[in-house]
Amino acid sequence: MITYNTIDVPMPAFRHRDITAWVKAVAAAHGRRVGDVAYVFCNDEKILEVNRQYLQHDYYTDIITFDYSAGDVISGDLFISLDTVRTNAEGLGVEYADELHRVIIHGILHLCGINDKGPGEREIMEAEEDKALAMLK
Repeated sequence: MITYNTIDVPMPAFRHRDITAWVKAVAAAHGRRVGDVAYVFCNDEKILEVNRQYLQHDYYTDIITFDYSAGDVISGDLFISLDTVRTNAEGLGVEYADELHRVIIHGILHLCGINDKGPGEREIMEAEEDKALAMLK
């Protein structure tokens, strides 16, 4: 089950049913099934608090993914800072909704086992994001 939650921000405007179907299709394309996935939309202060408390990182980010997956079933909590998504969209010159979709699927790709911190991994992640975004259109 995929749930959408907020902490101190309004729920972003998107069709939950469409995003849920898209997330499931992307997971299936990676040989995975969706278990319990909770999206938590928040502001910069909350994501910084989560980053400090659970990861000992002292910086803002667009998404933090807590992975509880087992076998081919993906599960996790995905915290998304809508403030950082908006800032990134402006900096990249892209629509807010497009950047939000990219971040929403970025967390799912992490749950599917795709990383972006090691050598060459960022390019792989970006290519997978592009493929996933094409599935939404």
